[in-house]
Amino acid sequence: MTKKKIEVELYSYGEYSRWDKTSKELPRILNITDHIEAEIGTEFGYILKIKKARGTKLDFRIIHPPFNDENGQPAPDFTGEVYIHSNEYEFFLGDCVWEPLHDKLGPWRLITILDGKTIADKTLTLVSQK
Repeated sequence: MTKKKIEVELYSYGEYSRWDKTSKELPRILNITDHIEAEIGTEFGYILKIKKARGTKLDFRIIHPPFNDENGQPAPDFTGEVYIHSNEYEFFLGDCVWEPLHDKLGPWRLITILDGKTIADKTLTLVSQK
């Protein structure tokens, strides 16, 4: 039996409405852009639409500008994993800007890996509002 070819689409990227992580609803795209005019509370990232990948694992990594964590230590990259439990799956990878703003500005590289293969790699740059 032949293995079904997994389909991946980078559906949208940029600035989004506020995301409730406890909800099944993904945030709404507000502005498709690589450069986000950031302020505290700005949500940004991308949405992937993935088909025919039920039972597989997504790994993700967010490489962010250097800033310190709550203990004053350099914050590591954000990483995690998600299991796909349906044949048509939507995945949001992103973050929301928090205080202080100045150390969150710069490039944020968002990477998603499926079964060891990079399926999305997008850099979004946070800039201060004029």
